[in-house]
Amino acid sequence: MTFLVGLTGGIGSGKSAAASLFEKLGAAVVDTDAIAHELTAPGGAAIAPIRAAFGDAVIDARGALDRAAMRRSVFADAAARARLEAILHPMIRDEADRRCAAAQAPYVVLVVPLLVESGAYRNRVQRVAVVDCPEAVQEARVMARSGLSAEEARTIMAAQVDRKARLAVADDVIDNGGNLAALAPRIEVLHRRYLEMAAVS
Repeated sequence: MTFLVGLTGGIGSGKSAAASLFEKLGAAVVDTDAIAHELTAPGGAAIAPIRAAFGDAVIDARGALDRAAMRRSVFADAAARARLEAILHPMIRDEADRRCAAAQAPYVVLVVPLLVESGAYRNRVQRVAVVDCPEAVQEARVMARSGLSAEEARTIMAAQVDRKARLAVADDVIDNGGNLAALAPRIEVLHRRYLEMAAVS
C-alpha cells in the first residue's frame, strides 16, 4: 500500500513551496488544487455539471470556470458552496486516488488545502503535515500574491478552519513563518522520517 502524507495549511501558508521541496527530494506529489483546475479548465469534466447547476454566468469566454464569478456566488451563499462541492469533491477525490495509486515513489504527498474541513481525507492518509505560519504572515502573502485587499484576504481566511483547528489534527507541524531557506531543512528532516515510515508500512 502507498504511504500517504496529507499536506495542508491555510491560504498563504506555503503549501506549494513545501510540496515542491518534498518533490525535489523524491516524493510523489498529488495536488488536489491542480486537479480542481484541470477539471474546471476548458473541456474539463466538471464544466458541464457546473454549467447545469449554476448557469452560463460562471463560465468564461474560453469555456473555463470563471473563478471570480464563482467565488462571489459561493462566498455569499452556503447552499451554493455546498452544491459546487458536491460536484467537484467526488471528482477530485477519484482522480487523486488514481494518481496516488499510480505513483512510483517511496511515498506520496497528497496536498489538500481543505483537508481538515472535508474530513474524509483524514482517514485516507497515514500522516497529516500542516504548514503553519502566523495569520499576519498569511494575510500579507495572500495580498502580495493575489493583489487582494486586507479585507478580501481576511474573508478567504475566515472561510477556512482556523489555525488552532488545523494544528489540532497535525501529526507534523512545518513552521513556515520565515523564508524558503528556513523551510528547506525542515522538509528534509520530515522527508527522512517519511522514508523510514514508508519502509515499514
